[in-house]
Amino acid sequence: MPRWTGDWLSGPQHTLRELRAPETWQGERLGLPREGTGSVASFSARAAAFAVDVLLAGVVSGMINAFVTDPTGTQRQVAAYAVLGLEHVLLVALTGQTVGMRLMSLRVVRLADRDRPAPGLVTALLRTVPLLLTAGLAAFFGRDGRGLHDMLAGSAVVRA
Repeated sequence: MPRWTGDWLSGPQHTLRELRAPETWQGERLGLPREGTGSVASFSARAAAFAVDVLLAGVVSGMINAFVTDPTGTQRQVAAYAVLGLEHVLLVALTGQTVGMRLMSLRVVRLADRDRPAPGLVTALLRTVPLLLTAGLAAFFGRDGRGLHDMLAGSAVVRA
């Protein structure tokens, strides 16, 4: 006689990755390769790069706040967001990478013009504002591995 917990306690028989057709991959609809340089970056690599950027912004904003006499909590938060926003806008617009992305070997590409080394100021602004408003929440990622901010900007984060 089978145990009454045998069906549901053992978990699903197939993972979500196995349910996806074997001939498809993240980024295929975008014309990106399956693996290697130019393929869609994994969520864990993107999260690690964002964590590095947040830590760096915290250190730099702490140094800025050291020159302010008795900064309020709001001033500290605004300084941290301003540093993080400036880093993302300027570095992505000029080089296609933030400091965290460079450490994780990632870069931002504009899907309409992948040959350009950097996506440009408009694309950087379009992807940074929603990124900061959602604080990089993972719940807004689509099936191509792009975040809401990348979908709005027409960009993707790929392996460098």
